[in-house]
Amino acid sequence: MAMMEEGARSCLLQSRSSLEQDIRASYLMDHMISDGVLTGDEEDRIRSKPTRKEQAAALLELLLRKDNQAYISFYNALVRESYGDLASLLHNSLPLVSPEAEKSFSDGGTRYVQAVLSEGGVPQRPVVFVSRPALVNRVREKLYRLQKEPGWVTVFGMAGSGKSVLAAEAVRDHALITECFPGGVHWLSVGQLDRSDLLVRIQSLCFRLEQQSQEKDPSSSLHRPPGSLEEAKERLRFLMLRPNFSTWSISSKWWLSLLILDDIWDSSVLKAFDIQCRVLLTTRDRSLADCVSGSKSEVAVESGLEEDQALEILALYVNGKPQRLPEQARSIVRECKGSPLVVSLIGALLREFPDRWAYYLHTLQQKKFKRIRKSSSYDYDALDQAMAASIQVLSEEHRELYIDLTVLEKDVKVPAKVLSVLWDLEPEEVEDVLQDFVNKSLLFRDCHHRPYLYYLHDLQLDFLAEMNRSGLESLHTKVVCQYQQRYSQGPPTSGDEECLYWFRFLTYHMAKANLTQELCSLMFSLDWVRTKAQIMGPAHLINDYVEYGTILDKEVRGHFQEFLSLNGHQLEQRPFPDVVQLALSQPDSSEVYRQALLQAQERATRGGLYLDWVNKSSLKSLSRLVVQPHQGSIYSACFSHDGTKIASCGSSKTLRVFKSTSGEKLLEIQAHDDEVLCCAFSPDDHLLATCSSDRKVKVWNVERGTLMRMFEDEHEEQVNHCQFTNTLRRLLLATCSNDKFMNTKNTMFGHLEPVNHCCFSPDDAYLSTSSSDGTLKLWEVSSANEWKSIDVADMFPEQREQTEVMVKCSTWSADGRTIICAARNAVFVFDVETAAMLLEIRTSRLSTVQYCHACPSSNLVAIALSHYAVELWDIETSKKMADCSGHLSWVHGVQFSPDGSLLLSCSDDQTVRVWETKKVHTSSAVCLKRDSDVLFNNVIKDLIGIICLSPFSSLPPSLSLPLSLPPLSPSPLSPQVLEVPSGTSLATLQGHTRAVLHCQFTPEGHTLITSSEDTTIRVGPFSFFLILLSSLLWFVISLPVYLETHTCKTSSPSLAPSPQVWDMSSGELLQDLVCHQGAVLACDVSPDGQLFATTSADKTAKVWSSASWECVRLLDGHQDCVRSCRFSWNGRRLATGDDNGEIRICSRDNKDAMDSLHGGWVTDLHFSPDNTVLLSTGGYIKWWNVEKGEALQTFYPTGANLKRIHVSPDFSTFVTIDNIGILYILKKVE
Repeated sequence: MAMMEEGARSCLLQSRSSLEQDIRASYLMDHMISDGVLTGDEEDRIRSKPTRKEQAAALLELLLRKDNQAYISFYNALVRESYGDLASLLHNSLPLVSPEAEKSFSDGGTRYVQAVLSEGGVPQRPVVFVSRPALVNRVREKLYRLQKEPGWVTVFGMAGSGKSVLAAEAVRDHALITECFPGGVHWLSVGQLDRSDLLVRIQSLCFRLEQQSQEKDPSSSLHRPPGSLEEAKERLRFLMLRPNFSTWSISSKWWLSLLILDDIWDSSVLKAFDIQCRVLLTTRDRSLADCVSGSKSEVAVESGLEEDQALEILALYVNGKPQRLPEQARSIVRECKGSPLVVSLIGALLREFPDRWAYYLHTLQQKKFKRIRKSSSYDYDALDQAMAASIQVLSEEHRELYIDLTVLEKDVKVPAKVLSVLWDLEPEEVEDVLQDFVNKSLLFRDCHHRPYLYYLHDLQLDFLAEMNRSGLESLHTKVVCQYQQRYSQGPPTSGDEECLYWFRFLTYHMAKANLTQELCSLMFSLDWVRTKAQIMGPAHLINDYVEYGTILDKEVRGHFQEFLSLNGHQLEQRPFPDVVQLALSQPDSSEVYRQALLQAQERATRGGLYLDWVNKSSLKSLSRLVVQPHQGSIYSACFSHDGTKIASCGSSKTLRVFKSTSGEKLLEIQAHDDEVLCCAFSPDDHLLATCSSDRKVKVWNVERGTLMRMFEDEHEEQVNHCQFTNTLRRLLLATCSNDKFMNTKNTMFGHLEPVNHCCFSPDDAYLSTSSSDGTLKLWEVSSANEWKSIDVADMFPEQREQTEVMVKCSTWSADGRTIICAARNAVFVFDVETAAMLLEIRTSRLSTVQYCHACPSSNLVAIALSHYAVELWDIETSKKMADCSGHLSWVHGVQFSPDGSLLLSCSDDQTVRVWETKKVHTSSAVCLKRDSDVLFNNVIKDLIGIICLSPFSSLPPSLSLPLSLPPLSPSPLSPQVLEVPSGTSLATLQGHTRAVLHCQFTPEGHTLITSSEDTTIRVGPFSFFLILLSSLLWFVISLPVYLETHTCKTSSPSLAPSPQVWDMSSGELLQDLVCHQGAVLACDVSPDGQLFATTSADKTAKVWSSASWECVRLLDGHQDCVRSCRFSWNGRRLATGDDNGEIRICSRDNKDAMDSLHGGWVTDLHFSPDNTVLLSTGGYIKWWNVEKGEALQTFYPTGANLKRIHVSPDFSTFVTIDNIGILYILKKVE
């Protein structure tokens, strides 16, 4: 191996100390590997060094043993990574590479190779050339096999894929020619020829071979040209196979030669060369070699270049650098999928008109192929002629079938079954036709799937669309009609590729066919919604309503789109929920609700069970979209800068990108080895940065999902936040970590505790950082110097000495004049220039602000809170503008869209919610305080007076009965007794020493029993009251309803292992039982009063005799805390539920009648009066068939963690409250 010049080596040694001190080897090695001067193994050895300085030393030591190219590559890497001062140390000693060496390298061979190829008529490299080494090596590998025996190597691909250039490049190799084809390489361009033209071509080839033979052996003579193809074939066989007698010996290989046939179209032409020689052929039809004898191998040429290769070609045509090309260059490459032909044609045109980037991009997008005309040696005058030539060789029948493929979408692969429906042919016939298209490079086949999938190149589709522009509507109509004929009894439900195609693209074909009525009928069908959502998920459905919104009825479209957007996370669940039941929660005015009610009523006549949420009109959902992108907490979510995409990440260690309109997944990456704490888009949306608890920062290509760069040495602890600059003027990525410093290109020191957040100002001049040391610091980006420091901890003088003040985050106003930060339960607004506080926003003292973000188009700031809410404040007027409720756990992040019209929030509840900024307001609904419990007495009281209903048969006409509640003095120890409907506080029940967990009226409604964590119960006389248990403040309750309990004696659950039984008439303690090893969580009395049951945290339930107070049965089959129990109305069965979601029913004959999983904690149980149905509550409400143990219906509340449910005697009405305070009255549909 050549050694490095002495001057360069000496310069490296002199600069070694400075280089080791400053460089990061990991930054430089990526460039050196790309240049081919460093191997992967060498990189691994260097990275194995424990410190940055040792890695730098190892790299320099390796570099000193390499050649001049390595020195140059190292110098260029320093320049690219902004080590300009270090690069200047090496500049004067840069070695020169000899012009001869460069020429030899660029020509790809020696003078001998050039002479052989020139003699054989092999075309020279095009003026603009980019190597495709993987393909070249593949062809050479096949050619080496011809050394042992004659045969055929077929290089095939679609028009303009670069087959001819690849074939010529493959033989431009000294070793290949000397070892395998010392007799020479002979090139013959064929094309579309008739027999007479083919004869002329072979005559010319024979004459050339005879001339070469005569030059080597003067004794040989020239023959007359062959007069027929048969004679020409024999003459060619003689010339190709005879040895070169001047150098021939028995062991000599000099007679071996290679014949290259370029652009073969017809098998009859190929037969003329079936002479037992060695042949390399290029063609669009891979099946041509089937007609000839001998060994065969093939190489498929990809239809497009890699993006970097295509950009390099364009740059060479315009004498520029790829990184300096306009954005239209990248768009041109993407539009043509890197087609070498298109890139070369447009590049040649740009050489003459270098300012026409936008024009040629528009020409390509508008499919005006005639304007992309010949300016090279290609065989066709324009791109459209090259595309048409392939189609013209098809039979008339196959040509008509091929035209039908015009209806396909770009980048969509279809199974043969879809085309079987379209063409009304048997699948086997369809596969034969498709095989012909594939062989002729008119169609591509994905062999990684079974059955095979087929697709067209974008250029082929564009050409077909342009060729059949006037007939597109009729072609799409044909697709719809053929589908309707095949599936007249209903859509396919197999879930295979054909089924998926129809569900995804039937609406597309209807829209393109202008079949508006059929499209509306399909998309406004709840049956279609249910089937498609079950097979494909809700995102594709939402996309349809968004995409075809202009041709659908606006009002009805809004009904269906809202239903799917807000219930999409439910429709992703398995088992798949009952769509009719979900739709019954829609507003009464919705078309979705109307269809659902009709279907529910019809199914109810056949024994189906459906629940109508009758008071849902009091609740208005403000979310535009709810998505569940991860299994686990979501720590960060952000909009792309064009607003069309959202990226999210969290505890699942994954990064997901989805559409902001529908939630459709665009990209999912297993991004890190630990929790992903933050993600951020670059200003052009091409890159995504992620940071993690694994101490790494990664940058991803958004389009491809590939890792572009990884930073693993910059931080020593978890990286909390990352953000790109807002513009591309100087693209920087800022990161901050628990290791107390912040990193852009330069490390910024100054904080004394972990840095939680960093944020660039709108003009990228400053960077704000928020730290657990209680400060907010502003830094100058250009110098990396600290500019200002604001001590936010001073805003909490009463608490500073007790606990540390953590500044969670900061955000800049749109004009950059103010900066907003969050700490504890407050948000502060500071003037940037003076650091003076302008505004303070205080939230509940029992909640903390998790995140805040300023709207880029208004004075709004969004605040994420730990009590599951998002608030919007106007910092100009100091007023709260909106409450956004709906999350079921801590909200970790909020962000406005770039235009401020949307707001997203992400939470521990595994969802990302998108809100419309203009539609949210301060009160979305009248609701209860989160985690409160309500108990109604067994009467209904309306605005006129008290109505006693026994048994309860229907609800009063008005379901919204407002209570006017005065301010109360809340205490978790004292339940409040309120009169309905005045809301007057009648009593505060004092006496409990710990939180009150439960309250219960006796059947006659005159006595109230309460139980507490202090292990006591209290009994008192009350009449017609509403009990509200709250740990904080009073809230409005708008719904009176009748409920009852069926206990006659009462026992109380307790956190102690000893339940107590009381006589309700005298209030005397009847029995104090020590019965469990853990806390007693629930109890119930049998209807006849002979038995009562207790459940406990010790995972058991026990049945007791009321007469003897002895345990008559131990139930120990549960695997977790047994939280609920209920006797059936006939007393023959006892249902128990645990925290693992398991429900068990035991009967008096000691057999388990049911064993089913509810999912989550089972907090309450109720039997129907006929004992055939069991109701259970927890995260949702389920109704079960007792005999079969099968779920009959599930109701999903907006919130979660339902504690108790109150059931009317006829089992037709159900009332409960979720953990975010929403009250539900459910009525059976009849």
